[in-house]
Amino acid sequence: MTDPTNPDTTRSDTGRVALVTGASGGIGSAVARRLAADGTAVGVHYAGNKTAAEDLVAAIRADGGRAVAVAGDIADEDAMSRAFDAVEAEFGGIDVVVHTAGQMILGPVADFDLAALDRMHRTNIRGTFVVAQQAARRVRSGGAVVTFSTSVTRLAFPGYAAYAASKGAVEAMTLILARELRGRDITVNAVAPGPTATPLFFDGKDRETVDRLAAQPPLERLGTPEDIAETVAFLAGPGRWVNGQVLFTNGGLA
Repeated sequence: MTDPTNPDTTRSDTGRVALVTGASGGIGSAVARRLAADGTAVGVHYAGNKTAAEDLVAAIRADGGRAVAVAGDIADEDAMSRAFDAVEAEFGGIDVVVHTAGQMILGPVADFDLAALDRMHRTNIRGTFVVAQQAARRVRSGGAVVTFSTSVTRLAFPGYAAYAASKGAVEAMTLILARELRGRDITVNAVAPGPTATPLFFDGKDRETVDRLAAQPPLERLGTPEDIAETVAFLAGPGRWVNGQVLFTNGGLA
């Protein structure tokens, strides 16, 4: 295994291939880098930020890794079928699917815009289902599927009802898919981060709010994208006896 903090470590190619959705974002980018550091070839998926995805591919290749950028609306089954096709064509198959792509829209139940609810649920629920469906059809024996939930499903913060509801659906389909893949030697788990220092998290929050959230975990800090990526790397690699679980990766917050 390569140490991603040591640029002098020689990268070894494991022969495994991953597709990371939402890899142009904060957590997705960290996951793609972490898997590449372990010697996994990575399909860097993006929906709109082509430049960020191509920059990430260039960075992974510059470090001696293998990567390719693929595009697609995660809720569009034809677009995602083409994205999976592109990764398979480039690297010969897919062993790991990490689905980080999603949308977060906040607001109280009483005033929530139902059109916004529909948009978010299309991305978070239908999008996860589409990606999971492709993964169930294509991931090779010995592989792993990792979806993303949120610790807010336990924390129940006001204003998060619509978002948490969409992620509760992600947890349900993840646990059921793990059982549907019985006999194929494929693990299926969800990661549920707590407050994590990404641009999405900081957007719209004042310093007092950020400091209050950072102080809540026993470790008394925000998570980082790299913290989350370490958990994903474990599930995608050595964590073969963890299956059908939701891992609350939040420093002890819940």
